[in-house]
Amino acid sequence: MKELIAKIQDAYAAFEADANAQVEKGNKAAGTRARKASLEIEKMMKEFRKASLEASKN
Repeated sequence: MKELIAKIQDAYAAFEADANAQVEKGNKAAGTRARKASLEIEKMMKEFRKASLEASKN
């Protein structure tokens, strides 16, 4: 589960950098990367939820 949390943190850092580039500099390509990262984060968060539920059962 620690690996998953690290992956989520890395993906969020990339998302945050791209989202800021879009907002502050008007970088359209960064906006595309941020949207893609948000989908990846969503998938990882679902995995985390499953892992967390399993861990709480044990």
